[in-house]
Amino acid sequence: MSRPDDGTGGTEPAEAPRIPPPRPAAEDSGRWPAHWHPAPPADGVPPPRGPQEPQEPQGPQGPQGPDAESRDQLPAPPVPPPAPQLSHAVLKSLLGAWALAACPPEETAAVEAHLNHCNPCADEALRLREAVGLLHTEQSLDLDPLLRSRVLAGCLGRRPARIPVPDWAGVYDAEAARLDALLRDMGEAEWRAPVRLRWFDGRRQVARDTTVAGVIGHLMVVDGILAASLGLPDPLGADAPGDPEARTEAYWRGGPERSPEAAAEPEAVREPWREQGHALVRTVSFAGRGARMLPVPYGGFSLPLRDSFVDRAFECWVHAGDIAEAIDYPYEPPASAHLRRMVDLCARLLPDALARRRRAGLAGPPRRLGAAGAPGRTLHLEVEGSGHWYIPLDSPAALPSEAETVARIALDREAFYQLAAGHVPPEEAAAGQIGDPEAIRDVLFATASLSRM
Repeated sequence: MSRPDDGTGGTEPAEAPRIPPPRPAAEDSGRWPAHWHPAPPADGVPPPRGPQEPQEPQGPQGPQGPDAESRDQLPAPPVPPPAPQLSHAVLKSLLGAWALAACPPEETAAVEAHLNHCNPCADEALRLREAVGLLHTEQSLDLDPLLRSRVLAGCLGRRPARIPVPDWAGVYDAEAARLDALLRDMGEAEWRAPVRLRWFDGRRQVARDTTVAGVIGHLMVVDGILAASLGLPDPLGADAPGDPEARTEAYWRGGPERSPEAAAEPEAVREPWREQGHALVRTVSFAGRGARMLPVPYGGFSLPLRDSFVDRAFECWVHAGDIAEAIDYPYEPPASAHLRRMVDLCARLLPDALARRRRAGLAGPPRRLGAAGAPGRTLHLEVEGSGHWYIPLDSPAALPSEAETVARIALDREAFYQLAAGHVPPEEAAAGQIGDPEAIRDVLFATASLSRM
């Protein structure tokens, strides 16, 4: 039942308040609920009562009991400021600011007192508060992929490292840390999740099914090639094969706990992979600049140590994306500077990849043969956001020349990543193309052939 109109445009209902104002926590306000009593201490002496607890019976001389004097010394509770007397129109205009928690304490108290007596304003306040909730967009709980780099840069800016990590090893360190963060909170069921590894074998796309545990084991044994090159223990032993795919198959055949169809204990796979990665970064940091050109064999070819770390960082990112896709979890690209290093490595590997395909009869013959270091036919490759490169077409020893450019390919970073990872057929790569179609086709297929299990 409502009371008569008070002449200000609102009505005063007799029922209980419809929107109770927010109350601070008791420990923030210093006032405890009346029914709360702290546990007595071990010595049996009761603690002093708070200012909001029920008062004991008063005698002629004041509060009774041995604690009367100590209770009289407690500070009085803070008295809230009186709410200002504002008109209905002014209070209604403050509802938006109140919903956004932008009113000063006096106006907040006045608005909340008014809401207890005005039905129209209470309804409007409820709608505004719901609207404010919609203004807060959902945000991912994942950390910014650049956060680790910024924290390290800030720390090193204050106190430079005595043994700095080389830039090319830092790319691998960052990608391994991001993958480790993805694995850290995964449950046993997610470690059993099926993962499909996809790559391009030079002629067509192929795939292999495994589990999350199988992927981490694969990364560990291929990283073992770097470990063996640096004199660290190889997870497969001294007689391990040199080809990455053969190493992976040997690891998966090593026992039921290694099988891709089995669910290994998470820590039994994750911890050895982590420890090996830390040992790799630590070793090259102490080795100094002389180790960067150390050759690392990959079966049919080899890479300098500095390029091998970037290559392993790229594969770590690719397989982290495979895992994230399998468990339906978002995964961000690497930091821009790290991604550019990965793209640059792929672009520098293209001339040799093109020559290998030509020797296997999978690419067109060279159109023009010249002396080593002489300018030759060139393809201009542009990757949006990462840069552009000139690729020699007829021989890896030829000098790329802008004047000899016969074709151009333009790709965005996502399309180039998918192509170099072997996730899309070269014929379907979204690319801007102009010029010699055979040269374009050969370079797209050579880019896809950089991928492997």
